[in-house]
Formats: sequence, C-alpha cells, structure tokens
Amino acid sequence: MTAAAPFLIVGAGQAGATAAAALRSMGHGGRIVLAGDEASLPYERPPLTKAVLADAGMDGRIDIHPAGFHDAQAIELRLGAGVVAIDAARRLARFGDGSELAFGRCLIATGGRARTLPSLPPGTPHVHYVRTLADAQALRAAMAGLHSLCVLGGGFLGLEVAATARAAGLAVSVVEAAPRLLPRAVPPEFSAWLAGRAAATGVELRLGRSCTSIESKADGVALAFDDGSTLHAPLLVVAIGQTPEVALARDCGLALHPHNGGIRIDAQCRTSAPGIYAAGDCASQVQPLAGEELRLESWQSANEQARIAAAAMLGVPTEAAATPWFWSDQFGCNIQMLGLPSAATTYHLRGEAAIDGTPKFMLLGLDADHRLGYAIAVNAGGDLRPLRALVGQRIPWDPAQLRDVSIPPRQLVRDALSAAASPSLS
Repeated sequence: MTAAAPFLIVGAGQAGATAAAALRSMGHGGRIVLAGDEASLPYERPPLTKAVLADAGMDGRIDIHPAGFHDAQAIELRLGAGVVAIDAARRLARFGDGSELAFGRCLIATGGRARTLPSLPPGTPHVHYVRTLADAQALRAAMAGLHSLCVLGGGFLGLEVAATARAAGLAVSVVEAAPRLLPRAVPPEFSAWLAGRAAATGVELRLGRSCTSIESKADGVALAFDDGSTLHAPLLVVAIGQTPEVALARDCGLALHPHNGGIRIDAQCRTSAPGIYAAGDCASQVQPLAGEELRLESWQSANEQARIAAAAMLGVPTEAAATPWFWSDQFGCNIQMLGLPSAATTYHLRGEAAIDGTPKFMLLGLDADHRLGYAIAVNAGGDLRPLRALVGQRIPWDPAQLRDVSIPPRQLVRDALSAAASPSLS
C-alpha cells in the first residue's frame, strides 16, 4: 500500500475514538476513517447504567469528544453502516452499504456485545439488556411508572442498574447464580461488605440461586428457581456479562484466544496479521500483573490500548500501559480498583468498612512476599492515587503500617521506597 492509504479504525467506541484522536496528537497527517455500526457520535459507556439511566438530560452529554472535534481534526466518520468484512491480505474493508475501502493500517476496536439468554433474545417483552445508548434509553422509558424490577446478574453492570433503580424509588431484586456478588473480580470479604451495603439500601439479594425457568408474560416476567421459589417482576434486566465482538477478526483469519475469545495482540497491540491492530474489550493481551493473557473490559484499558496501538501504527515509541484501574459508582459509594487480584492474594483492611452512611476504607492485597498487587478503595480515591506507582513493584510492605490510618498514604509510599533502598535489604 502507498503512504497515502488511509488508516481505518473499525469500531467507534471508547478505544476507536481515542485511537483516532491519538493518531492526530502524535502527528499523523494522513487520512483517518473512523467507522461504527451505531449512528451516534462516539460516546462514553460507563454513564449508561448510572447517569443516563437516571436522567434523560444526560443523553447528549456523554460524547467522548466535544462538538466539532472530528471535523476540526479531519477524522472522517462513517457511522450507521459499519464494516462487514475485512480482507487482511489485500488490506481491503467492505462496508454495510456495499462500498469498499483500501487501507494502509487498520485498528479493530469492535468492543463487545451483551451476553444474551437464548430463551430471552433482545426484543422479548419486559426484558432488557444494556450495552448501547439506545438500550439505556429504552430501559429508562420502561422503568417510568414502574414500582419494581429484577436484575439477573450480580456483576458490576447489574449492580449499577440495581443501585440506579433503587435510588429512583423502585423495589429491586438481584439474582446471582454464584454464592456471592462479583465473584471473579473481588475477594469474599469485599463481596460480603457490598452485599450488606446493597441490602441496607433495600435491595433484595438472591445469591446462589439458579433459574430453572424464565417466562415473559403479558404483565411481566415470571422466574422460577432451583430452590422451588418463584418471583414475578414487571421488568427484567439481564446483566450476565458480555462477549467480545470478534466476527470480523475471526472471518479474516486473525488469531483468537482459545478461552477468553478475544483477538490476540502483543504488547504493541499488533494482531497476527501484518498491518492490523486491535484494542479495547475485543482484545486479549498478556497482563504482567496477572502473568497471563486476559481481556480487560474497562474504560481505562480501552484508552491505554488505543494510545499504544496508535503509536504502533505510526511506528513511534510510547510509554508502557499504566497499571489496570477500574471504577464503579453504586449504592452511594465510589468504588475504585487498582491492579489485578490473584488467588494467593491476602487482604488487609485500612479504615472501617461500615455498611451505613458514607464509609471510607481500602482493602489492600499483598502477595506472599508482602508486595502490593491489588487494592480496592471505597470513597477513598485520593488515598489510592499515591499507591499507583508501586502496585506490582518488587517492594515489600509492612501490613501493620498499611492498616494504620494515622499514617498518610503518601508517607506509606515514601517509607516503602526508603526501606527498599536500604542497604540492609540489598
């Protein structure tokens, strides 16, 4: 391909929009085409289950970039008729309207799609999935005038929907097949605190309960459980995770991870095909903190991979990815997570994990050598921030000091660095 061949970005979500902007900020003066299936301008997804679900006035306030940005940056938008096929060998993309585009470099940032129940496909009366702005708008409209709803799934998205609905005055039931909330993301002690917090706001939790049947009826949804109990709800939100959107990548022969299903990428976000990159929820990459290949479904990961992919597409150096970070707002609390947990992590509580009021605490995870690898902060983002630079570093921490709230976090970091530099530890 010639140097004039455009850079094509497939997927106009967080990763795709961020990568397009990064290409321009890194000095790329060539043609950039940003293509997406949705007709909307690129928007932030985290607010969908929170601010957007609660307030129709937020619909037009979640765009990733300000009005006029794409025109000012000469980023061509092809929205509403996305790419339907890629010929990796010929570097040719075909769009839903039948047109084709030859590209020089391509970034696949197709994200994910809501995991659905075969018996309750999208469009089933009284059943909602939330992945897009249109989904959130439809759920918001359906909630209006209702007194209750049921959420199937005790993960982050389901709990955010539950918290938003409860704050709006609806009676809420959350059904989770696992024995605890967020079983794959947080330790049992945090799950227990979160369950107590949710229950204190009036949410009914049905943990460890599998559905034996779910039926859409004229007046709502009827659920039957493995313990013989039943539940009727006028509205059911299914939040059982998402699957990576990799049909394009699979069909053009890119390597996929055999377990997590993501597009396999290296540290520079390069796929198995020359000239094709991937980033965001659809991508699978080795995470040094975990020591294995993972898909990280987070706003921060999408942004970091987009930045690195843009640099790789241009052949310019850039900083390594930042420590994984995730946040959620639910039940009146801001929850932030830094790093990645492991089965061998032991946790130390810093502060008081109160159920009521406005608690402020951190749960700090150490490995067998007392090195910090993971941290959860509740209403304590400022305390978490100083720890970012040292998560995953080979520096031991004193658990007693970590638990001592009289020692400011910045002092903890200084003490740890000082101790690591001491000749007695060399």
